[in-house]
Amino acid sequence: MDDDPIFSPKVELPQTTISPVEENKGPFSKLGAGFVDFIQTLVVFGAIFAMIYLFVAQPHKVSGSSMVPNFHDGDYIMTDKVSYRFGQPKHQDVIVLKNPRDHSVDFIKRVIAIPGETVMIRGGKVFVNGTEIGEPYLPGGLVTQPESFLHEGETVLVAPNQFFVFGDNRNHSSDSREWGAVTREEIIGKVFLRYWPPNAIGPTKY
Repeated sequence: MDDDPIFSPKVELPQTTISPVEENKGPFSKLGAGFVDFIQTLVVFGAIFAMIYLFVAQPHKVSGSSMVPNFHDGDYIMTDKVSYRFGQPKHQDVIVLKNPRDHSVDFIKRVIAIPGETVMIRGGKVFVNGTEIGEPYLPGGLVTQPESFLHEGETVLVAPNQFFVFGDNRNHSSDSREWGAVTREEIIGKVFLRYWPPNAIGPTKY
C-alpha cells in the first residue's frame, strides 16, 4: 500500500514591512544636510592632505641666509619625502633635515659627501676622496673655511648611514663643518620645487 502524502494547512506568517520615510523638505533640513556634506568633504580633504604631508611632500619656508645665492630668506619650497624611501641622497642634492642639535628645527643644506667617502677642506677648497669637487651652484672664487669639527687639511671619513652637508653661503652657515655628519634618519627629504616668490617659481636646478 502506497503511503499517502501528508498535507498540512498553509500558515500565513506575519511579515515585517517597511515604507519610505517622507523627507522633511523644510529649509532648515536642507541647510543641515548641506552642512553635513560640507563637513564630510572637509574631513576627506583633510585626511588626504595629512597623508600627503606625512608621506609624500611637505611645504617649508626658508628662514635665514645659509643657502644664498640659490635660496633666500622667505622662499617657499616643497620637499619630496618619497624618493629617499627608494634610494639614497646624492651629491649636490638640496635637502631638508632635522637640526642635529635640536630636532624641533629643520635645516636646508646641500649634500657634499655620502657614506664611505672622505672629506677635507684645504686652501678654501673642498675635497672628496682626495679630489677637489666642482660646485657650479656657487659663485666663482668662493672660499670654504674649516670649522670646529672639520679642521684645515684634516680628512674625515663619512660613516655608514651618514652624510656630510654644507650650506651654499659658506661664510654664514652652520653645517657639517661645525657639527659633523647627519644620519639618514635626520633627513626629511629632497627639495624639488620653489613655489614662492612668483619670479622664482619652478623646479630647483641644483
